[in-house]
Amino acid sequence: MDVKPGYKQTDVGMIPKNWESMTVRDIASPVRNAIVGGPFGSDLVSNDYVGDGVPVVRGQNMGSKFVEGNFAFVTRAKAKSLEANLARPGDLVFTQRGTLGQVSLVPDRPYDCYVVSQSQMKLTVNRTTAEPLFFYYVFSGSAQQGFIRQNTIQTGVPHINLGILRAIPVQRPSLAEQEAIAEALSDADALIESCEQLLAKKRHIKQGAMKELLTGKKRLPGFNGEWEVKRLGDLGFTFGGLTNKSKSDFGDGKSRYITFMNIMTNVVIDLGMFEQVKVLSAETQNRVTKGDLFFNGSSETPEEVGMCAVLAEDVQDVYLNSFCFGFRFREGSKADGLYLAYYFRSREGRELLKSLAQGATRYNLSKTALLRVAFLLPPTPEQTAIAAILSDMDAEIAALVAKLAKARGLKQGMMQELLTGSIRLV
Repeated sequence: MDVKPGYKQTDVGMIPKNWESMTVRDIASPVRNAIVGGPFGSDLVSNDYVGDGVPVVRGQNMGSKFVEGNFAFVTRAKAKSLEANLARPGDLVFTQRGTLGQVSLVPDRPYDCYVVSQSQMKLTVNRTTAEPLFFYYVFSGSAQQGFIRQNTIQTGVPHINLGILRAIPVQRPSLAEQEAIAEALSDADALIESCEQLLAKKRHIKQGAMKELLTGKKRLPGFNGEWEVKRLGDLGFTFGGLTNKSKSDFGDGKSRYITFMNIMTNVVIDLGMFEQVKVLSAETQNRVTKGDLFFNGSSETPEEVGMCAVLAEDVQDVYLNSFCFGFRFREGSKADGLYLAYYFRSREGRELLKSLAQGATRYNLSKTALLRVAFLLPPTPEQTAIAAILSDMDAEIAALVAKLAKARGLKQGMMQELLTGSIRLV
């Protein structure tokens, strides 16, 4: 690989000439126990845990930028006896066994110290030359994650040890550049976090809207007609998917089919998820059409039986897979397919179909039982209005999902450029 002018090839790849290449051992603080693992097994057991006190960092507290979540606690006296195994604000905590590659920072609050459990290791960096937040991003990067994977000890439970941690190669710019890079990546994290929070809020609002609108607890302005009890069989009939197909029939052919996952993951069938299949002329009666509903007929859990999706657009030469079945409305049925797709995916609809699930290790939904299911149905105009509101909410959520994905991709690109010095901030 050609080395760019002003750069050098090192153990961590190509970096600027004025950056240093070193190991974790070199960036550690000169204080005692700067790099340390958790206590011996007998020194910290479940009987030591109390309701409040000094938190213990365990596997479930890792995985985010900062250690967080539901902590176990030990008394102050117990923590004092484990002084060598304490982590304090600004320290980095690594997973030693479990989900390898995890690294988290110890936050400034609400606790002044944490006990590192037997499955974690702690690093205190030398603050005069190393910015903890910068090195959090370094250890989250591809080069150091790759080093951990390549040096994982595979005997017994896969793990790393203090020797491997000390030998991880790292790059060290000047402290000022470390701080600038850390600030830029923190800004990217803040954008991601704001997107995640807004997305969670919008999803919560949608769940509340579904609960109120699909049960009639809240009526839209201008609608006051009575809701009627209907059975699904009053509105239409079921039909099956493709059968008697061999493996060679799929992945090729001029026809397309709706997959199991398309139904499971979408309220409205995603036309971009169709897959190819060979279909005989005798099977053309199984074609799907606009307005059809689709249900998965079986699942490993009763909660996922009968997930419903609707085909909202005209399609040509498209069929249904054999693991699901369709429902077609009779002409003149006063029902909106999108409304019913939302209803059967709502909490009330899920509980209704869950009650019909039969089986022990795998659960199945009978077409006959489905046609007998009864529910309250508003007048058609109200159905359409409710479905439109929920569809608008889904569109807003989808836009936020795309924005979040873009923000995450932007951060990954920034990490690649900034942590290698391809883009300089100082």
